[in-house]
Amino acid sequence: MSTVVALLRGVWDFIVGDDWRTAVGVVVALGLTALLARAGAAAWWVLPVAALGLLALSILRAARGASRRGRGVAR
Repeated sequence: MSTVVALLRGVWDFIVGDDWRTAVGVVVALGLTALLARAGAAAWWVLPVAALGLLALSILRAARGASRRGRGVAR
């Protein structure tokens, strides 16, 4: 594997990580912030709200996945 490919895979893994949905949400939030700022509106609140919302969704998905994996296990 070439060094460039390894570097690109490392960058992809760093940005996207385990959850591509969160990465897409961050990109959308950054875009919305840019649009609001360009329009002259107060845009400082978009990223904190997006971060809290994306964190909550990520936790819900993880909890749902954990509960599904726990089904059918003899205890």
